[in-house]
Amino acid sequence: MVELIKNPEVIKRAQDEIIDIARGKENIEESDLPKFSYLNLVLKESLRLHPPIPLIPRETTQACKINGYEIPAKTRILINARAIARDPLCWKDPNSFKPESCPGINFAVLTIELALANLLHCFDWKLPDGITRDDVDLVEAVGLTVHKKTPLLLVATPRPR
Repeated sequence: MVELIKNPEVIKRAQDEIIDIARGKENIEESDLPKFSYLNLVLKESLRLHPPIPLIPRETTQACKINGYEIPAKTRILINARAIARDPLCWKDPNSFKPESCPGINFAVLTIELALANLLHCFDWKLPDGITRDDVDLVEAVGLTVHKKTPLLLVATPRPR
């Protein structure tokens, strides 16, 4: 929701897709999810920029050499998914939210997609009076899982049906 509220053109495009597919339905159902191509890109791009687990633990199966370093077999390593997802050598403008440029990884979880589809289908979203998109803080708290350091406050207005 943070990336959507900071990118009004993206939330509009996602809502337009949902409205088109929902066509008067009260709620989005799980069977509707495969029809949401843009919403799926929004989720994947969100997970690229804000991976829920930024450090992925792994163990080497055999000895290898990485950038001149000898890594013995059975070595526990941590892969920094967040750094990879924001590497300027791999991504053009790596800190920007661009669902259209999503690499298509299969991180999106159906339950998250269903919840987000219903939130966007049932409500219009805006920031509280006096708060602008530039005021929204994207700083993440330190911990095993990633979450916003400062909670996001939004005003939800039921959408006409």
